[in-house]
Order: sequence, then C-alpha cells, then structure tokens
Amino acid sequence: LDASSHPLSSAIIMSRHGDIGSSPDTVGTCVFQYKMPRLHNLKEVNENIDRICELIKGTKQGLPGMDLIIFPEYSTHGIMYDKDECMATAVKIPGPETDKLSKACKESKVWGVFSLTGEQHEEHPRKQPYNTLILINDEGEIVQKYRKILPWCPIEGWYPGKATYVTEGPKGLKISLIICDDGNYPEIWRDCCMKGAELVIRCQGYMSPCKDQQILVAKAMAFMNNCYVAVANAAGHDGVYSYFGHSAIIGSDGRTLGECGEESDGVQYAQLSVSQIRDARRHDQSQNHMFKLMHRGYTGVHASGDGDKGVAECPFDFYKTWVTDPAKAQAECEAITRPTIGVPSCPVYDLPSGEANGHINGHANSTNGAASKKRKT
Repeated sequence: LDASSHPLSSAIIMSRHGDIGSSPDTVGTCVFQYKMPRLHNLKEVNENIDRICELIKGTKQGLPGMDLIIFPEYSTHGIMYDKDECMATAVKIPGPETDKLSKACKESKVWGVFSLTGEQHEEHPRKQPYNTLILINDEGEIVQKYRKILPWCPIEGWYPGKATYVTEGPKGLKISLIICDDGNYPEIWRDCCMKGAELVIRCQGYMSPCKDQQILVAKAMAFMNNCYVAVANAAGHDGVYSYFGHSAIIGSDGRTLGECGEESDGVQYAQLSVSQIRDARRHDQSQNHMFKLMHRGYTGVHASGDGDKGVAECPFDFYKTWVTDPAKAQAECEAITRPTIGVPSCPVYDLPSGEANGHINGHANSTNGAASKKRKT
C-alpha cells in the first residue's frame, strides 16, 4: 500500500465527481440503481440478463472513462416469493447466466459486479442456496465470488457464507464485495479493509423504512475504515417492498462524491484515485483508524519508554471469547437478548420461539421455515 510506488506518486491525484472520464490513476466507478424486477423462471431471468448486458454497453458509451459498473442485490434474478421458483432458478457459477455477463464485460472492456440470488448450494436442493456476488474483470473472467455472510434474518433464508475476499481490480485498486445486511455489522468492513481492501462494494436490495440509517452506515464505515465505498441499491416497488435507492459513491474520508435519489435506473459515477487512498493510509495520523487500532496509545507508550509500536494486543473481551469459544459467546449474547430465533409476539414463518409455531396473517406458512426476504427459498 506504499503510495510512493505508484507511477503518479509525484503528483497525488484526488478522487472526483462530475466528469465522464478517468485517468491512469483513477478508477471510473459507476453504481447503477436498477428497478427491482419481479421474475418467476429462468426464461425471465435470462431476458433480464440480456437487458443488463445492453445497459452495460449503453452506460459505457455515455461514460467512456468507466472502468467498473456495479448492479444491486437481486437485480439479476429479481424477486421471487415462491419457494419452488427460487429453487428452480438457482444457478451454478460459472454457468450460462454468468457467461452472458462475462461476454458483456469483455466486449465493453469494463469490470462488473453482479448479484446471483441464488447460487446452488453444494448439497442442492437439500440445502438453501447462497446469495452471491461476482466480480468480473474486463477480460470476462470471474475474479471474485462472495457469498453473503449475514443474510437479513428473520426474513431471508439464504445459507450463510464464510469469508470475505480482496481482489486487485481495475488499475490495481483492491476490492472487497459485501451484500446488503452485511453492511450493518462493523466487523465485516474492518475484516475487508484489514485484508487490504481500498474499495468496499455494498450491493443491496434495501427497502423502506431503513433509508436514513443505511445512508449513515455507508458514510460512517468509509470514514472509520479509511476506504472508498460504493453502494448500489435497488429502486421501485415489487408489490411487497419499496426500495429507497440512494445508491452512492463515498470518499475514504466519509464524504459523499455522488448519490442518487429514489429514481429507477439512476446512475452515479465518480473517479476513485488509487494513489490518494494509499497516500492517506500512509501519511494521515489522527484519523488513520486502522493504524491506530493496531498501535494503541503509541504516543503515550513511546513517551513511557516502552517502544515505538504502541500496544497491539486486542483489548476486547467479546472478540477474544468469540474466537476461542463461539458457543460461549453465543450464550452470553442470548443472555442479554433472547434464547430463541423466533419471537412469539411477532411470529415470522415457523421459526421456533419456545411457543407454538407462528402464523402469518392468520395463515400457516407452508415453506417449512425456509424463506427469504424476497425469495422464499
């Protein structure tokens, strides 16, 4: 992450918004605020993919500097509220659906981030699908596949993923992918950035009423992790949920470079400087949160004659317990929250709450507890 190794290190270039180009130092980044589709089968899914491929081509024509285009969660498969439809449309990666997206990226010479809801579990159809993002490079290769670690419970029924990843993206910018509710947990941002991520991409299908909170989260996490953030959210109404949009690109100081409103098919575009974020991480001091976390109190430690590295040891008991004894950490959490995944006062599906299985609107749920926020998988 040494900015001095960058070819333009003699003149650090700032990230910026408002132009349609990019430079050797800046990654032209586009978030596409796709209208949430309501789909039912693979034929409709593939027709929707064809539309996305055309949008990639058209957007590149309008933004010739675009290096990276990002689509929201659920934008490829759309919303499905029927369990059988969900299982029948779950795909393998790579597969015919991703091949189309790869071809579009290669033809337009852009990188792309796409949502697959869902990806078949290794034990499909016995187990629930994954909610997956893929990063495709400008040669059409899938270079990162991320499975949502924190599905939006109690509604989403995706099988949780296990890890975050970092990939060297266009012009060397290091990229991590996360999905929607993942972003409500500060741990995932820190994990990505401590692995070297400079841009964290959050694809989401987030709905009202949680608009204000999610706008705040994106800005706060950029500031607290000294990273760029690109949020691609859905828009429109699918008959059940209303998606609030506000897709945005955030600078590494937590200030917004560009933000959509609530319009369908809205676009925001900004240039993210590779050298600028590396320069900030190397030279910033009072707000260099990652460095300060791992060098706690270095000023006082140095003044006390105890070395020039500060304190590296983790001071947080919860994290120590979580790593060494997850069951104990879970029990301690339940002691201050609740012991069951269901809540008797507001039953969702047939999630156990210690009482009789719940009903929804007076009708028994028929999906055996296997349901998702929008895809009842």
